[in-house]
Amino acid sequence: MEPIQLIFANNLKQLRLQRGLSLEQTAHLCGVSKSMLAQIERGATNPTISTIWKISNGLKIPFTDLMSRPQNDVDVVHLREMKPFLESGGSYRNYPLFDFTSDRHFEVLYIELDPGTSLQSEAHPQGTQEFLTVFSGEVKITIHEGTFSVADGSAIRFRADQVHTYENTSDTLCRISMIISYR
Repeated sequence: MEPIQLIFANNLKQLRLQRGLSLEQTAHLCGVSKSMLAQIERGATNPTISTIWKISNGLKIPFTDLMSRPQNDVDVVHLREMKPFLESGGSYRNYPLFDFTSDRHFEVLYIELDPGTSLQSEAHPQGTQEFLTVFSGEVKITIHEGTFSVADGSAIRFRADQVHTYENTSDTLCRISMIISYR
């Protein structure tokens, strides 16, 4: 299986060229430096989750559009074979399990947060919702409407078209299944 950063690199470059955008124009749209975009397109760096969100929001596409692999009738995904996207010094790990496609308007992610880890997420495109199920630990979700604690065996749905924060408030690894649904 091709490494996700190379799939991401190829998809970003192909999308940029299809839209007739230069690296400089893309950098302006996304708020990511031209040199960083060039490194990503060469596969020379594994971008952070924040950088991926900036790119996807700037190009107005779902997060996993940039990580889409060719579709098969059956896909089996093994976490041990995946290289996660990292944030917060590696204490937040994002494994993109199933990509958004034109006929499936959602993506599925597996998230791990080490104890005490916190991550603020940019607002996603208008109408986006997140569906989180917590399988271990406890996560505090902060959004405009307030703060919500979701523990092992519980789930939450919220509008993700606003800035939101995840924080592992437990003393154990927090494991989350995340489905992001795009309108």
